[in-house]
Amino acid sequence: MSKWHEQAQKKWDEFAEDWNTSSENMWENGSRKSIIPFFSRHVPIGSNILDVACGDGYGSKKLAEGGYQVVATDLSTKMMELANERNQHKNVTYVQGDMMKLPFANQQFDALMVINGIEWTEKPIDAIAELDRVVKKEGFICAAILGPTAHPRKHSFNRLYGEQAIMNTMMPWEFVQLCEEVYGWKLIANEGVMKKGITKELTKQLSWELQMALSFMWLFLFQK
Repeated sequence: MSKWHEQAQKKWDEFAEDWNTSSENMWENGSRKSIIPFFSRHVPIGSNILDVACGDGYGSKKLAEGGYQVVATDLSTKMMELANERNQHKNVTYVQGDMMKLPFANQQFDALMVINGIEWTEKPIDAIAELDRVVKKEGFICAAILGPTAHPRKHSFNRLYGEQAIMNTMMPWEFVQLCEEVYGWKLIANEGVMKKGITKELTKQLSWELQMALSFMWLFLFQK
């Protein structure tokens, strides 16, 4: 691992217990509650799924409960311990791994899911290449990118002082352009998770980019 990823691993190891106390609520009632329904509308049930940057595995377990065969991976040793301890399911296998060098074969998976994980890499363009490598031709990639209003983006601020920061953010629309121009992924579907206080009624007259600008995060479904 690079020094960047060693620092990211340390950060998430330290944060793992706090994350675990809130992950169930995020997936069931909060900012992540729409992800599995969004995913299931487009990816056939029974598909072989890789959940990248799975954290404590709560989302991985929900995928398995929805009928998918899941391999879940995360950089953090502590997250993997929590996943195996608290979010086991007969259709989930947890494997610790770095997104920049995934321990899987070329074109191994029918689809993958990566939620707010690409931002936590030193070079997102290289991370996307690695995601592309492990998905089958015509397979699906479900990704979520933090919007401009998302509080976790604070972890990238120190870059403005010329310091190394373990978060490398981008705008959601920049992510789409990157995936289309460099890897030729086709955007199949997308939807926003808006910041609290922002309703569909407020945003329905706005352009796609302006809606993204008001979002907490944006969900994308690409086909390779």
